[in-house]
Amino acid sequence: MQCFRTWRALTLSSRHITVWWSRAWSSAAGPGRLDLRGIYPPIATPFTASEDLDYPKLEENLHKYAQIPFKGLVVQGSNGEYPYLSEEERVEVVKTVRRSLPTDKLLMAGSGCESTRATMKLTERMAAAGADTALVVTPCFFKGRMDSRALIQHFIKVADCSPVPVVLYSVPANTGLELPLDAVVQLSQHPNIIGLKDSGGDITRIGLIVHKTQAQDFQVLAGSAGFLMAAYCVGAVGGVCALANVLGQELCDLERLCVSGCWKEARVLQQRLIEPNTADYGGLLVPTGIRWGDTLDRAPVHCRQHKERIAHTPIHSY
Repeated sequence: MQCFRTWRALTLSSRHITVWWSRAWSSAAGPGRLDLRGIYPPIATPFTASEDLDYPKLEENLHKYAQIPFKGLVVQGSNGEYPYLSEEERVEVVKTVRRSLPTDKLLMAGSGCESTRATMKLTERMAAAGADTALVVTPCFFKGRMDSRALIQHFIKVADCSPVPVVLYSVPANTGLELPLDAVVQLSQHPNIIGLKDSGGDITRIGLIVHKTQAQDFQVLAGSAGFLMAAYCVGAVGGVCALANVLGQELCDLERLCVSGCWKEARVLQQRLIEPNTADYGGLLVPTGIRWGDTLDRAPVHCRQHKERIAHTPIHSY
């Protein structure tokens, strides 16, 4: 904890920390906890035909995102194809987003790497680039050795030295590794670990995590639109949903209905979102559907045709 405490003591007067503490803090998230409630699109990283980062297209997309009442944006998540970017590219994308993103919107930046040391370094760089919180995925290359003890040690070291709050990221479909329940419960007690993005889709597990961590005001985000309403029913506070790139307003409407207790209307909308959400993920390694701009991928991923198809997926009124 010494690194975390020292950093905060030395930097409370900095511009970034002033902005960070001026975010929407809420008693629902506990005193001194960053409020994560809301919907976040995990934004795509645009590339040119030559596979260079397309910053003009990224800024064009950001202007479109600004028209939808998202709580914030997730940058360099799975949707951002972060494994195919260099460290410098990952940081530069976060800087670009921060410059365009209104100060009342949260920027959650993916900073996970395979080694603890690299994750600590990149997390610090993401904070310096303007991230409000770090989304840290489970290391997975040596998944056979990634038991609860190893993962707890990894995340504690990262959180101890992170200048910003940490959100755990469990995405077994991509990593082949689910963050164990006992590890989540223990990590929730760390003062700088404030939540979990769970993309596994196991509602029983999500409900159990919420129940076992409620004393820590731990915040759980659903990792897909397909089970967003169900996650709200068991205590989740929001969602990081790839479908929000295409049907952002509809996802925000679903959040509003769930929070206000309009469960009948929420169920109707959730059911209408299931099919386009399935289309968003079907057959893809990385789901990067977005309706604004000609967003290409970096090899070996190729899903441009699928993007064009889901960009025109209809959603009926509800």
